[in-house]
Amino acid sequence: MSTTRNRLSALAAALMISAMTISPLAAIAQTPAAASATASAPAAADAPKAADAAASLADTPTPPPLPAAKETVDNPYGLDALWKGGDFVARGTLIILVLMSMGSWYIIITKLIEQVKLMGQANNAKKTFWKAATVEAGVSGLKPNSAYRFIAENGVNSTHHHDGALLEQIDLNTWVTMSIQRSVEKVQSRLQDGLAFLATVGSTAPFVGLFGTVWGIYHALTAIGIAGQASIDKVAGPVGEALIMTAIGLAVAVPAVLGYNWLVRRNKSAMEEIRSFSADLHSVLLSGVMSSSSAVQVAHINKKVG
Repeated sequence: MSTTRNRLSALAAALMISAMTISPLAAIAQTPAAASATASAPAAADAPKAADAAASLADTPTPPPLPAAKETVDNPYGLDALWKGGDFVARGTLIILVLMSMGSWYIIITKLIEQVKLMGQANNAKKTFWKAATVEAGVSGLKPNSAYRFIAENGVNSTHHHDGALLEQIDLNTWVTMSIQRSVEKVQSRLQDGLAFLATVGSTAPFVGLFGTVWGIYHALTAIGIAGQASIDKVAGPVGEALIMTAIGLAVAVPAVLGYNWLVRRNKSAMEEIRSFSADLHSVLLSGVMSSSSAVQVAHINKKVG
């Protein structure tokens, strides 16, 4: 009996020892699963917040990249350097070329405006003068201070003032022709004003620029002789000055030559209209004078007969 009790107590003690050994291992086996379950709960709760943050970052516009800073390098051989570094000869040459260019463009613009006005006066004369009942009415219908009115008034006055001892020795036809021709020549001289300046600029501006070129080359050779070596820093300035003078001379001469040829061609067309008008006016004036003189002679003969 005692032996049986001893065996049962030993078995109970072994069971207790095995239970104590298994319980920590179960706790250890259950720890990762519980930890993962515990960690998954906050992660699931924070998922919507993370999605909203990502969407807000996607909607935010990306700022444009800042432009790269450009390095500005001053040109030591430009017009500014030419003016500051040049002597009185270079500056005087440059001033002459600038004045020639300004004068050329002024003449081209003013003569073009004058020719446009003259073309308008020609159209006005065709519409009003030749549709008038009398020559005096046609003259009054022309625009004041126009070339056509100047010619018509001189022609009419020549028929009214053909008197005096000296003028009676000149034939009326010759006198009217001379008066109209003088008026046409004055208009032509007015149209040609300034064209001589354009021709002068067109022919002399390249040589003025060439003079500046020669002067710049002279300075280049002087700089080489003083330095004792043909380094680029000693030659670049004077040679650049020479090239700039050449370019300015050509830039002044080319518009002057083109403007001169263009204005001369337009003047030729305008003078053809004026000469046609003056020839027709001469015929009308002589026919009117002849008809009036014939009427006076017929009235005088009828008076004598009566």
